[in-house]
Amino acid sequence: MESVKAYRDLCEVIPGGVNSPVRSAHEVGQNPLVAAHAQGDMIYDVDGRGFIDYCCSWGPLIHGHCHPEIVDAAIKRLRLGTTFGVTTPIEGQLARKIIQHMPWIDKLRFVSSGTEATMTAARLARGYTGRKYVVKFGGNYHGHADFFLVQAGSGVFGLNPSSTSAGIPEEIVKHTICLTYNDIEGVEKVLEERGHEIAALILEPVSANMGVVEPIPGFLQMLRRKTEEQGVVFIIDEVITGFRLGLQGAQGRYGVYADLTCLGKIVGGGFPAAAFGGKRAIMDCLAPLGSVYQAGTLSGNPISMEAGLKTIEMLERPDFYQELQAKADIILKPVSKALEQYPDICLQSVASLFTLFFGKKQVRSMIDGKQLDTKRYGEFFRYMFDAGIYIPPSQYEAWFISAAHTEEHLAYTRDKILTFLNR
Repeated sequence: MESVKAYRDLCEVIPGGVNSPVRSAHEVGQNPLVAAHAQGDMIYDVDGRGFIDYCCSWGPLIHGHCHPEIVDAAIKRLRLGTTFGVTTPIEGQLARKIIQHMPWIDKLRFVSSGTEATMTAARLARGYTGRKYVVKFGGNYHGHADFFLVQAGSGVFGLNPSSTSAGIPEEIVKHTICLTYNDIEGVEKVLEERGHEIAALILEPVSANMGVVEPIPGFLQMLRRKTEEQGVVFIIDEVITGFRLGLQGAQGRYGVYADLTCLGKIVGGGFPAAAFGGKRAIMDCLAPLGSVYQAGTLSGNPISMEAGLKTIEMLERPDFYQELQAKADIILKPVSKALEQYPDICLQSVASLFTLFFGKKQVRSMIDGKQLDTKRYGEFFRYMFDAGIYIPPSQYEAWFISAAHTEEHLAYTRDKILTFLNR
């Protein structure tokens, strides 16, 4: 097969044959999909096989692959120049569009990746407060900055027992405090005792990097209250949930608003782009106004800005999110009903994000996540792959529904899931 040959060729020049580890499909025991092209809700490999895509490039493609309006907008911008290294009006247009929907953000800055956004937000919080410590949660993934790789989720899970990555000195991670997601009492105690040392607390408002795990009632509200009391900068990482759960993201859904918000994926419309933003007093600490440094040659790339702007404009159309939820429910409702009889399998979802977990009836934190049956998930992945359905090649990732998914493909996927469960 051409896919096998292509992957072997890639492995000769790229470590593991991939430029991001979870793509390797190592966890599910097979060679990865090697893509050639995609359209709508379908992705095609180099052998010409088509797959219904529920990975959607890990979330950016809320309108599906190669949507003509986004492609046309990007091509039009491309003809004006690919990059300038100076500021452009399109950056302001996208910034104002984001702030329009997320009014708790006074100012924002664009970068090229979610890692840059979260890394700089943490640096900014430290510069603003003059404190050293950052609090994160086990199973939450905020990119691959050294100090965030402590009990991180998805692709780094299990690599290293201390920092989840080799090559990170203890001196780096000693200023990162890692707590248990959804543990209200435990987190509250740490913030009360050590809040005066903590610069920032960061979390995924809905975890999607240990699979989809929703915050329990009162968890986000407690974090907002306690961080405010202790002068801790509250950072909400909406790289995945931003514009996925609605035009106001998870913060609008739960009514809890951060001091700093990190965005990515959808805001680039399928091109490399991310952003962080928040309160004016904090954001004005950034250079050139303040002493906290951040820079990037391709930050605010005009093609990414144009694609992101068009993507959000399309999200503003009447009933977009209601129609997306209706598509998701074609899978979610019947599968959830069928799982009532299974003591060790569950489906957890928020809007058009979901994960089918094997080995537990409920997952609330990475403590539960460590008990999942990854071998069974591997069997499930291979079964779905053979049926022409591409799902995340890791038990610890979210599935994504796009507006491009057809009812026919969603029903076919639902039936294949139910068939697997009834084997």
